[in-house]
Amino acid sequence: MADIDDGIARAVLASSPNAVVALDRDQTVLVWNNAAERLFGWTAEEMVGRRAPIVPEELTAEHNAVLERVRTGGQVSLRTKRFRRDGTLLDVRVDTSALKYGNAVIGYVSVHHLSQDEEAASQRVARRAHLVRRLTDVVADINSERELPAVLDRIAASLTELTGADAGGFVLIEGEFLRLVSGYRLPEELRGATSDLRTSLVDRLLRTGRTVILETGEHAHLDHLVWSKLPGLHTIALGLAAVGGRPYGALYALFAKGKVGHLQLELLELLAGHAGIAVGNAMAYQEAVRQRAQERAVFDASADGIAVLDQRGRVLRWNPAAGELTGFPADKVIGEPLPFELPEPGRKLTFQLESGRWLDVVSAVIEETGEVVVDFRDVTRAKELEEAKDLFLATTGHELRTPITVVRGFAGMLASRWDKLTDEERRSAVHAIAERAESLGTLMDQLLLGARAGAGELPIRIESFDLAKKVHAATLGLPGLSDRHTVEVVLPPEGLPPVAGDALATEILLGQLLENAFKYSPDGGLIRVKAWPEDGRVVLVVDDEGIGISPSDRERIFERFVQADSGDRRRFGGVGLGLYIVRSLARAQGGEVSAHPRPGGGTRMRLVLGIAPTPPSASEERRSILD
Repeated sequence: MADIDDGIARAVLASSPNAVVALDRDQTVLVWNNAAERLFGWTAEEMVGRRAPIVPEELTAEHNAVLERVRTGGQVSLRTKRFRRDGTLLDVRVDTSALKYGNAVIGYVSVHHLSQDEEAASQRVARRAHLVRRLTDVVADINSERELPAVLDRIAASLTELTGADAGGFVLIEGEFLRLVSGYRLPEELRGATSDLRTSLVDRLLRTGRTVILETGEHAHLDHLVWSKLPGLHTIALGLAAVGGRPYGALYALFAKGKVGHLQLELLELLAGHAGIAVGNAMAYQEAVRQRAQERAVFDASADGIAVLDQRGRVLRWNPAAGELTGFPADKVIGEPLPFELPEPGRKLTFQLESGRWLDVVSAVIEETGEVVVDFRDVTRAKELEEAKDLFLATTGHELRTPITVVRGFAGMLASRWDKLTDEERRSAVHAIAERAESLGTLMDQLLLGARAGAGELPIRIESFDLAKKVHAATLGLPGLSDRHTVEVVLPPEGLPPVAGDALATEILLGQLLENAFKYSPDGGLIRVKAWPEDGRVVLVVDDEGIGISPSDRERIFERFVQADSGDRRRFGGVGLGLYIVRSLARAQGGEVSAHPRPGGGTRMRLVLGIAPTPPSASEERRSILD
C-alpha cells in the first residue's frame, strides 16, 4: 500500500503543470519535477542532492528570509527572478511553504510559474468576466422571447458568439431519436434532420452523468451526425439542456477553425443551463396561451350560457349561448347588471323568462379575484317532459283504472253470486272480463314498446317483403268495426315493388295508423289507404275525415305523452305513445312518417319506406362467377 501511495505521489509531481522544487533544511534539492526541468533547463539527475543555482546572488537574502518565514509557520507568495541554465533571468512567482514530516519541519517546497502565465491568466479572467457579462445579456435576450422556435434560434446563435464556435445547433430528445430544431451557420435543409439517440454523443453524455462533453476527430467519427457536416470540422462540444429536471435537448458547438478551451466549455455549460430555463419558460408561456385559448373556446362553444361578473355585479364576459338563451346580445349586457336574479353561490335558481323559456342558474365566486361566474342552461324541454310525465302517470292511472274496475266488479260478482247467476249472465261477465283484460294487455304492450323505442332497443330486421299484402291484411276486418266508416284501399294495378324493412314492425305501425284514423273521426267517414312508388321509394298514406290536427301539433304528436295534452283529443283516450312508436318503428327501418292536412278536411298520415334491391338473375350470377 505504501508503494502505491508513493507511486501516486510521484505521478502527481510529474504531472503538475508548475515547477515543484523541494529542499531539505540545508537547501539541498530533494525533488525536481518535470515542469522544473522544462522551466529551468536542468534535469532532476543534475539537481537532486545539490543546491540549485537558480537564486541570483542579490536575491539570496530575500530567499533566506522566505525560508525562515515559512519554517516558523505560514506560506509566502512573491514575484521574483530566477536563473535558467542558459543564464537568462526568468520573471516568476514563487509560492513557498514548509515541508513537514509529522510535526517536524524537514525542508521547504516551492512552486514556480512564469509571471507571464500569471498575466495571461489575468487576461483570461478579464475575458471570462466580459463573456459572463455578455452571457447575462444573452440570457436576458433569450428569456425575452415567448415563442419556442424563436427561443431555440436565439440559443443557437448565442452559442457561437459565446464559445467562438464556427456553427451551432439545438437538438431535441424525442424518445429514441434526436431532431435538429434550430441551427446557426448550418445549411437550412438540415433543420428537422433526425439521428439515432443510442449512437449519439448525447447518449454518451447522458450515460456519463455530466452536463458537457468534448469530442475531437482523433477519437470519434464526427461524420455520423448529419447536421455537423461542416467543412473542416474537428471538434464538437456538447452541453445538455434540462427542463423541469429532465433532459430536454442538447447544444452542439461545432469547431472547424477555432479551438476549444476550458472557458468555452464553461460558457457552454452555463448557456445550456440557462437554455433549459428559457425553454421551460417558453413552454410554460405556450401552455398558458393554449389553456387560455381552450378556455376561450370552451366559453364560446358552451351550450350553457356563461357570464362573468365583476365585484360590483357588472357583466364582464357574456358568451354567445348566453345571448341566445336570454335574447340579450353581448353589446347590450357588458358593463351592465345581470339581466336576471343571481342565486347565492352553491344554490340553484330555476325561473321562467318573459319569452317562456325556463332557466336553471348557478354561480360560483373566484376567490383570487372576487369575480363571479354564472352558468345558466335551458331546462324548458326538461320542464315540459316533467309535466308530460306527470300527466302521463295520471292518464295511465286513468286508463288502467277503468278496465281494472270493470274486471274487479265482474270478478267480484262472479265470486259472490255465482250460484244465483244464469249461464248467460256468467258468460256476459266472463266476456267483459276478457275484453277488459285484452285492453289491459294492449296498453301494456304499448307501454313496453314505447319504453324500448325510447331506449333505442326496437327489434328490427331488414328484409324484403310485400307491403301490399300487409295493407290488405291490416284492412281486412276494418269494415265490420264501425257502421259509420267506409274503408277504401287504392293500390297500383301492377302492384307495389318489394319493400326493404321489417314486416312485423310495419304491421304494428299500419295498425296504429288505422286505429288513429278510426279514433279521431268519431262521426265516421271515409278511411282511405293508398300506396304508390315514388323516386325509388314506396309512399303510403292513410286519410281520414276526422277532427284534423292543428299545424303547431303536427310534429309534437310524434313525441311521447303529447296526445294526453292535446285538448279535445284527450276525450278519445290513450296514453300518447301510439304515434311516437309509429315514428320510431319507421325510422328504425330507414323510413319516415309525417302528419299532413287532408284536402277537404281531416288528417293524412304519410309513411315512406325504401324499395328492396333487386336480386341478381341466375344468368348474372353465373356471369359474376365466371368473371
